[in-house]
Amino acid sequence: MASFPPLQNDRLLRTARGEPTDRTPVWMMRQAGRYLPEYRAIREEHGFFEVVETPELAADVTIQPVERFAIDAAILFCDIMVVPEAMGLTVKMVSGQGPTFPKPLTTPAEMERLVEPDVEHALGHVFDALTVTRHKLAGRVPLIGFSGAPWTLMAYMVEGGGSKSYRAARRWLYRHPDASKALLQRTTDVIVDYLIRQAEAGAQVLQVFDSWAGLHSPENFRTFCLPYLAEIATRVKDVHSDVPLIVFAKGAHYALDALADTDYDVISLDSTMDPAAARDTVGDRAVLQGNLDPCALYAPPDVLQQEVQRMLAGFGSHPHIGNLGHGMLPDHDPERARVFVDTVHEHSQHMRAA
Repeated sequence: MASFPPLQNDRLLRTARGEPTDRTPVWMMRQAGRYLPEYRAIREEHGFFEVVETPELAADVTIQPVERFAIDAAILFCDIMVVPEAMGLTVKMVSGQGPTFPKPLTTPAEMERLVEPDVEHALGHVFDALTVTRHKLAGRVPLIGFSGAPWTLMAYMVEGGGSKSYRAARRWLYRHPDASKALLQRTTDVIVDYLIRQAEAGAQVLQVFDSWAGLHSPENFRTFCLPYLAEIATRVKDVHSDVPLIVFAKGAHYALDALADTDYDVISLDSTMDPAAARDTVGDRAVLQGNLDPCALYAPPDVLQQEVQRMLAGFGSHPHIGNLGHGMLPDHDPERARVFVDTVHEHSQHMRAA
């Protein structure tokens, strides 16, 4: 494992382990991206996947919000679609549509097109980007690596792109349950190798994004999401027991109790979840992360500060990682992000001193 500069700000790591800190650590999903003018300047000269696949560029974009805000973590600039790409599917980033698959998996027979990737070869650019970023961060804050969850990746691989209902992918679950489980398991195996290697390359925290978990009934979540999410955490922890793991099952209110019984250290809440109710369900089994509505960042600064204070009050005195309930939006004002970050720090410090 590479040698890196010593970490100067370990609030997020300590909080993820359930340890007390002087204030609540905070970062933002999609904190490196389109709302930042410095990111848009890079994208004027380089395509999206060119940035993702060029370690120096990915590192520079990852660090941009660290230079601008007093955040407590950086998250690697990458995309969850690198895993389906590594498994042999073509993914294109289409303006206004997001990721699209020109040839999605329309029948289980087409799973023959998938490959078992050599993760080191297929995703080496991600690992190189993590290592470069760790050195460029020079220990200022920890670096988060991530992956999409098996179901969320399957949803894109079968649907062919973004969708409100993911009808085609969910149809698979009912018509082809065994093939669906086989696809989810194959994806799980790649994700485990991918996350383990990310930790070895420099990631100090790992998050699994199950963005479309909330499309399921509780029963289908228990069948097609939970076993694979749990397996990822257990297998990664078997190798890197000291690396905190975060799970974000967006929209899956009913899943909190079950997720708290897995090996994830942190459960991230979306904006529709009540922090106090979530804490009652989870107890001390996991740290909570979240969960300000990203649209609150459109509010005037004084209103935004009130919303942040309300959020912090909901999480109470338990260890908590401040974040949004989903990602930053392209037309957000960076100065509102600054208000969010600074208010989390200032108000949580005041709460601890009171």
